[in-house]
Amino acid sequence: MAPHTAPHTRHAIRRRSLLLGAAGALGAAGVASATGCARVPSGDGLARLRSQGTVRLGIAGEVPYGYIDEQGEFTGEAPELAKAVFKRLGIANVQPVATDFASLIPGLNSQQFDVVSAGMYINKERCAQVIFSDPEYQMLDSFIVPKGNPKNLRSYEDVVRTKAKFATGTGYAEIDYAVAAGYPEKDIVILQDQVAGLNAVESGRVDVFAGTALTTREVVRKSRKAESTEPFAAVVDGKKKIDGGGFAFRPTDTELRDAFNGEIHKMKKSGELFRILSRFGFTKAEMTELTAKELCR
Repeated sequence: MAPHTAPHTRHAIRRRSLLLGAAGALGAAGVASATGCARVPSGDGLARLRSQGTVRLGIAGEVPYGYIDEQGEFTGEAPELAKAVFKRLGIANVQPVATDFASLIPGLNSQQFDVVSAGMYINKERCAQVIFSDPEYQMLDSFIVPKGNPKNLRSYEDVVRTKAKFATGTGYAEIDYAVAAGYPEKDIVILQDQVAGLNAVESGRVDVFAGTALTTREVVRKSRKAESTEPFAAVVDGKKKIDGGGFAFRPTDTELRDAFNGEIHKMKKSGELFRILSRFGFTKAEMTELTAKELCR
């Protein structure tokens, strides 16, 4: 979820890419087709989308958040959740527009699509640019380590203490979490994604790869040489860091965001939200009552 990012922008364009190449190929066409209708009237976004009958979703080709499956269909926890919510709101058609993760917020604000539906982490930097729904999930970190976890790595502090060879993904927030624990940034091995991380651990090129608990859990499922550690919260400035992902809207679309939020809360209460997300590997531990307001601080 995108090229390497400078330290001060990493949280702004967090990346969790697995099928970015496939999505990017379709995304070029999707964005191009969207620019022809870029002049969308501002104001009541919900009424406008109901009138259009279609909502355009910005996605970034990232498993399990929003991606293209083996049949060439758009799916993922966020698009499937979007289909359910917008149907409830009277908008029958959902049109995914694939793009690079770093282009999601710029594309939203330039009206290439109506909503970002990519499980995007909610943080202070992004909250200055867009408004978010309350998160549909929360996420802790986890490590990919060799079977048996020989260095007993269960936190970033353990990585620093043991001087383990540490890797994570391009633009991942885990870079900053490791640095906050005292790991030298220049020594961090930057890899494309969690699949590359698994390969590096299995081959012994690195001791540990850090990612989200969900992605590390899924990627090691069939590995005979590696395992994932128990989820944990990174500690930054003395505070435990728990991330949460939600839908992003243009700042002018408060009515649309609020209506979306209302449906999300109903689905949390009924259990429908978990039923949708569990299809993509989410567990009860990833369900949350966090709010966007809390995560924007």
